[in-house]
Amino acid sequence: MTKNRILICTFLALSSGFFGAYTSGQITIMLHSQKCQNQPWGLKEMCNAWMTPGAIWQGSTTGLWTGTILGAFVGGVVTRKIRY
Repeated sequence: MTKNRILICTFLALSSGFFGAYTSGQITIMLHSQKCQNQPWGLKEMCNAWMTPGAIWQGSTTGLWTGTILGAFVGGVVTRKIRY
């Protein structure tokens, strides 16, 4: 288990980081697109096109950092040696 500890922690950190980036990006897009709801149809589409890249960048960056840190922590807790 000790030899695989780094591999397991790395895999958990990366996979939870990518999952967090995707999830957080989607949530941030939904929150930012609410600012465009009161516009007429053409302006609404332009507003959504303007807001989406910044929302994806902000949300996925935050989710990537948070997911990676939490995944590494969980991986370390799961693979630690039990001492009595």
